[in-house]
Amino acid sequence: MSTTPSANQTRPESVPGIERATGRSWADWVEIFEAQGARELPHSKIAIIARAAVPDTVKNPDWWAQGIAIAYEQHTGLRVPGQSSTGSFRVSASRTLFGDRDALITAWAAAADPLTEHLGYAAGEPRRSRTEKRTFWRRDIEGAGRVEVAASVKPGDNANDSGTKIIVAVSQDGLPDGDNIEEWRAHWKSLLATLT
Repeated sequence: MSTTPSANQTRPESVPGIERATGRSWADWVEIFEAQGARELPHSKIAIIARAAVPDTVKNPDWWAQGIAIAYEQHTGLRVPGQSSTGSFRVSASRTLFGDRDALITAWAAAADPLTEHLGYAAGEPRRSRTEKRTFWRRDIEGAGRVEVAASVKPGDNANDSGTKIIVAVSQDGLPDGDNIEEWRAHWKSLLATLT
């Protein structure tokens, strides 16, 4: 897939969310960026422009600033959906389940560890680790980057009779191009679907 700049490639679902959260139209956001020469700037500087323009009333303003900067970069063709600021591509998928984060990573490992390849790419040795807040499973995929699965308690969740809500998030970084992003997403979603 070419990364040559082309007209508006912003994910269609991004713009309405940005407009609702910030109370500013997308045309206004584009005008803010254009007035400061953002087309010629790296992502970090574009994010600074966005952060300065995010209203103080917005919850998680740093997160929104990153998303707005990425949407602008997609809008101008500086990057295409799925492309990181380094030029490589990434894909993610997640699922929320009731349970225990360690048990869910063990269930993931039971499904994923036996696989010697993913979509035809050789899989390296799986690795597991744990921090106070998250349990991880990681694996390198030859020619297709690195995949990380993290299980953590859903923010603000209180345990109930069904258990604790756990977010199991898969992220794959380092894809060489964006040609197969949706195929990778479907692959990871199919593995997530095996978790119970």
